[in-house]
Amino acid sequence: MTADPTAATRPRNRKQLIVEAAGRVFSERGYHRASMEEIAAGVGITAAALYRHFPNKYALFAECADVTAERLVASLDEVPPGAPLTDVLTAVTRVTVAHRASGGVYRWEARYLNREDRRHLKAKFGHVVGRVDEAVQRAYPLPDERLRAVAALGAIGSITMHHTSIAGRRAENLLSASALRVAATDPEAAHEGARPVELPAQPVPRTRRAEILAAAVPLFAQNGFANVTNGQIARAVGLAPSALYRHYPGKVDILAAACLQAAGLLAQWVEQSLHEAAGPHEAVVALAATYVAYSFEYTALNSVAEAELAGLPTDLRRPLVLAQREHIAVWEQQLRLARPELDPRQARVLVHAGFGVVVEAGRRLRWQDGLDHRDAVTALVVGALGL
Repeated sequence: MTADPTAATRPRNRKQLIVEAAGRVFSERGYHRASMEEIAAGVGITAAALYRHFPNKYALFAECADVTAERLVASLDEVPPGAPLTDVLTAVTRVTVAHRASGGVYRWEARYLNREDRRHLKAKFGHVVGRVDEAVQRAYPLPDERLRAVAALGAIGSITMHHTSIAGRRAENLLSASALRVAATDPEAAHEGARPVELPAQPVPRTRRAEILAAAVPLFAQNGFANVTNGQIARAVGLAPSALYRHYPGKVDILAAACLQAAGLLAQWVEQSLHEAAGPHEAVVALAATYVAYSFEYTALNSVAEAELAGLPTDLRRPLVLAQREHIAVWEQQLRLARPELDPRQARVLVHAGFGVVVEAGRRLRWQDGLDHRDAVTALVVGALGL
């Protein structure tokens, strides 16, 4: 019998290597744009060899999401019950930073899981939140219904959502300290320098093009861009599907317009908030309050812009990436003025940590708008930033 010539060189942990490579591709490109061929190439095998381990892309994607959650569960299972909050947060931070490139699968892409897999994943993350909340309540008891726990995890998990270059140990120290400050923050305590943010009402669509955009955004937010058809968008505005092409060349152009609208609105309000700030500290607080208000006021538009950016072609994505960088640069500049000991990379990582707090705290509050919720999340963001 002739031996398989590749058997001697085939790594025993090939399935693990596949999951790692797939996690990176899914995190970077999104579920629908990722291909089995690209994932296979990342492992140095053929797509046919990949299918010997996973029958289809969905099975591989579900495994990636499960592994992400299981790593967090395992890291906390190694922490003794009753351990200090710093030990709990350090354990979560260490595993998150170690698997930064593949850890962002769950935040936006988990919506593509079927109901059973989503329920399974939710249970695992619920266990993680529960362990963190137990430690938070022991250290800083407050009846906040796990808000600080999920916000602290949002600060830590933010490292998976951007590409700022920073050494692993520095990232761990920065994020665990940020999460600890979030946990120590009383969400009901009004922050000095904070002021109510009044955003303009959402613009009323006055053209057919604007009507199409207004109808498409909630469909994208609810179902995901790839699952929405031109027919659904057309029906929402009383048009035949073919009539859409008189206003937008394709569905992807509607998505790009939505993302550009989000970037434009945010830039407008940031400029206004900074104009009224008296100094760097107040400027950072104003930036936080503005971003929180924007996130609650324009939840659907913001979630579409965040979740679907990776799905845009390069030429449509480029202006949006530039707008994001400009927005982050404003935060970075003001935060370094308020905290001169930070270098640019540290400031950038903390800014993203603040964004992560908004996402997870907002989800916990089910994006139910109100001044109390806005103030609570703003206080948590300010805590994450270390002001």
